[in-house]
Amino acid sequence: MLKSLIKCLILTALLLSAAARISAQSDNVGLPASGRQESKEDQPRSFKEMLTKQRIEREKKDYEEMLSRGDEAARLSQQLENAFEQNKALSQKDRQKLETLEKIVTKIRKELGGGDADGEETVVVKEQRPSSLQEAFSNLKETTLKLVDELKKGSRFTISAVAIQSSNTVLKLVRFLRLRK
Repeated sequence: MLKSLIKCLILTALLLSAAARISAQSDNVGLPASGRQESKEDQPRSFKEMLTKQRIEREKKDYEEMLSRGDEAARLSQQLENAFEQNKALSQKDRQKLETLEKIVTKIRKELGGGDADGEETVVVKEQRPSSLQEAFSNLKETTLKLVDELKKGSRFTISAVAIQSSNTVLKLVRFLRLRK
């Protein structure tokens, strides 16, 4: 009887040991190798981080593109001034450059958060119309360079009121030049 009692105790101990192992294994199901249980907040957090990184990269790329558009606008205004100094008139190619300059500066102004200022009466600086085409081309180049300088001074996190105002002035000069023949 003592032998059967010992066998029964040993059998019970083995069963309890096996039950403990099975229970421990079922608790670890779904755990990563680190042994840390992942919550549902961890997965979206990494997804959110990925989206944030993508947004930052997109903003950097957009800012670099805006700077390159500014450089292109400065180059076009310089070419237009040089062409007018040589020919004292605008060729069809120069008119296309004016249209391209207008599109580029409009896009820059839009990216800066500026709107169409033609209808606004609250302009801080009173702008005068140029008295000659030579003066208009000179002002166009100077204002475009001022716009590019303002773009380069800032960062993708800043909005420059001076840059928006400069872009509006450039657009007014371009329209003035397009209407004058």
